[in-house]
Amino acid sequence: MPTYTFYHEPSDIEWDEMMSNAEREQYLKDNPDVSQIPGGFVVAGDHIMGSGPKVDGGFTENMQRIASAHPGSPLADRFGGSTQTHKEIKTRDAINKHATKVARDGFSANRKKTL
Repeated sequence: MPTYTFYHEPSDIEWDEMMSNAEREQYLKDNPDVSQIPGGFVVAGDHIMGSGPKVDGGFTENMQRIASAHPGSPLADRFGGSTQTHKEIKTRDAINKHATKVARDGFSANRKKTL
């Protein structure tokens, strides 16, 4: 059953009631000092399936082109636009891991204290 919002003008009170359309019409006839407040509108569309609006192929290709120019970005993770080889990806991951360790521990690969 739908929910309707009503307003009583003399007392300035607003409330919601759950009733059928026929009951709503009869209620408004029986109570002339009560008016109905318009509610939100429901729009049927892509949100029903939970997948959201679809994008066309041209947009996806453009996003892949941008993602390939920025391989380490979240955009590349989403659109898979990376054209790097497996070796290049593993090399980048090893460099990032080493840089994180040096930043955390303050040691370089030869175990001498960095400045």
